[in-house]
Amino acid sequence: MSEGSTHGSDIIGIFARHPVAANLVMLIMLISGALALSQLNTQFFPNFSIQMVTVRVVWPGATAEDVERSITIPIEQELRSVEELDKITSTSARNVSLIMLEFPEGTDMGDATNRVEERVKAVRNLPKDARTPQVSHVINFEPIAKLLIHGPENPAELRQLAYRFEEELLRRGVAKVTINGLPEEELAVQLSTRQLEALQMSLAEVGRGINRRSVDLPAGQIGRDDVARELRALSQKRTPLGFERLPVESEDKSARLLLEDVASIERRARPGEITFSYRGKPAVELDAQRATTGDTLESATILRKWLEETRAELPPGVEITVYDESWLLIRDRINLLLKNGAGGLVLVVAILFLFLNARVAWWVTLGIPVSFMAALALIWLAGGSINMISLFALIMTLGIIVDDAIVVGEDALTHYQRGERSLQAAEGGARRMLAPVLSSSLTTVAAFVPLMAVSGIIG
Repeated sequence: MSEGSTHGSDIIGIFARHPVAANLVMLIMLISGALALSQLNTQFFPNFSIQMVTVRVVWPGATAEDVERSITIPIEQELRSVEELDKITSTSARNVSLIMLEFPEGTDMGDATNRVEERVKAVRNLPKDARTPQVSHVINFEPIAKLLIHGPENPAELRQLAYRFEEELLRRGVAKVTINGLPEEELAVQLSTRQLEALQMSLAEVGRGINRRSVDLPAGQIGRDDVARELRALSQKRTPLGFERLPVESEDKSARLLLEDVASIERRARPGEITFSYRGKPAVELDAQRATTGDTLESATILRKWLEETRAELPPGVEITVYDESWLLIRDRINLLLKNGAGGLVLVVAILFLFLNARVAWWVTLGIPVSFMAALALIWLAGGSINMISLFALIMTLGIIVDDAIVVGEDALTHYQRGERSLQAAEGGARRMLAPVLSSSLTTVAAFVPLMAVSGIIG
């Protein structure tokens, strides 16, 4: 059989007859994979959109039954007619009501959130002590690590440190920092009944005086068109000292004095707020998270560098404990991939050099980095990322790549040793092994096809 009669005009024949073209394509794969690797985000899970809106209402001091009857049920009834709503669930607990609304995939969540806000505002007769309902679209922020600030006995010092650290981390590039265990504060005005009676003033008169002199209200507009500016009356008091200097007077103007003369004022935590403690001392948790477009390892590097600098400047007695470092999981998975890849390369090279000639062993070994780089380039073009799922896929296919390369290489080598020309043996080996290699790979793909039918957040 002549050599020319065995050559086809398909892609196998073209690359077999033009090795420079094949080497050029391989080089393009390596370069494009290296470029993609520098651009791909490293994160724990792939990016996904959460089609969910939450409505949260806090009612301090209320039982779960009261919350359900007075808050959850009225809001649920109003929200059931929201357009495109797929599912609604609610949880009523002591002090809080949480309602979750799920929407179908592809829903414009900005419009959906606005529709929910409008319906919530339409709810009337909520308890007077209940706080304003908070409507928010659930956004996927991936955790990086958690920091526990503890040490100072004074909660005010802890509060200042938490706010300062939050600002520093955000400024350095951490996408989101959530403060937990830091209770909301209120200014409590405790009036002396005896002094009020002596001054012939009632509790209602003092309350009206405080309301009149501590406000933050719109005060109109100055200018017109593009130069118009809103005016506000900013006399809202926010510190105990500010309230102490408020003047109060009786209805008949017979008594006029300062609020500090008839009341004691203190800043304290709101009732029912969650607080943290560590070894018996107050503590605050900072939850550092990355955004959807962020890189977990880059954010972790920012966090570690900030920790090194901040720990050296902490006030005496203050400590920062780091725990729940989620970024370590993705780092360990990457290290596992590199370890398996390096180990596979060493074993393949050693075994192939023992049983095959050096040239075949070299090309089989080279198939691993070329295949991985090409896969990384395709992941980048598809808008993907390096995450736990994609790394699992790469680790799983490591053995498949080596097996397929060995099968094709051995077949070509066998025919070459039987007397076939090198070009004919290489092209023939690729053609003969195409169907077996393709079918074995498709069986692996078929095992994971059912996962494509999974819908919702998991899908």
